[in-house]
Amino acid sequence: MLTDSQVVTLRAAILAEADAAFVEMRTNGATGAMAAWLNQDAPGFYVWKTRVTEQEITSLTSSDATVWSWPAYIARTEAERNGWARMFNGTYSINPSLAQVRTGIADIFSGSANNAPAQRAHLLAMGKRLATRAEKLFATGTGTSAVPATMGMEGQVGEYDVIRALNP
Repeated sequence: MLTDSQVVTLRAAILAEADAAFVEMRTNGATGAMAAWLNQDAPGFYVWKTRVTEQEITSLTSSDATVWSWPAYIARTEAERNGWARMFNGTYSINPSLAQVRTGIADIFSGSANNAPAQRAHLLAMGKRLATRAEKLFATGTGTSAVPATMGMEGQVGEYDVIRALNP
């Protein structure tokens, strides 16, 4: 559920949106369709994810076509590997939206030896995603692929949120 101040922001965005299809939805009072539109990806606007599992990091190819390297990980010092294990201790996921997590990644995979730059690139790529149009409204930061924004609201807006915004 959105906070009262977020509802005010959503209302302003709904009333200011100039996309022709959205204007038609607004004119027709199609609140469900407006919510669906707001839940679509915001083209070119990236945010930090709040949860990425170790399994995703080590098994998937990122949206930037990067991959995890076990040899690069194995080549790290014992202290760096222990730091990596501690990041996931008990939770099996990390929160890349936190600056201290991104700093930890940079520290663990520091330097230029042993494929460290590629590991950092992969980890940071795995930690970002496109925001929805609604999430973009509440995000802070640049929102580029190189410098993702931090979400102020995560998830989908519902038809009730749109109705609430249009009927203060």
